[in-house]
Amino acid sequence: MKRTVPFFALALFLMFWSCIINNPKPEECTVITAKITNITEGTSYDIVFHDDKTDFFYINRGLERGLNLDTLNAKVLNKTVTLHLPKLWLGTSEHIAQLAIGDEIIFTEFE
Repeated sequence: MKRTVPFFALALFLMFWSCIINNPKPEECTVITAKITNITEGTSYDIVFHDDKTDFFYINRGLERGLNLDTLNAKVLNKTVTLHLPKLWLGTSEHIAQLAIGDEIIFTEFE
């Protein structure tokens, strides 16, 4: 029984660790397109993008990174964008690593 607890704790730690997004790379992302129908301010200065379905995506601390809701509304509202979303151990994140319209990159975390 003593071996089960450390193994379970390690498995739980690895599962949570895999959900931390740190310095994503393009090859570690899923690329999708979405039509943005609403842009809102989220918690912790996040910017939340809602699509024409029921999905949402966010730029972590986007308002602290110099992005502006009015500017984003003018550029991406009711338009189809390309999003790079980091892959997680159990699927894909809603965290936006890169946001583009056509060839214009609006936001990127890639170096």
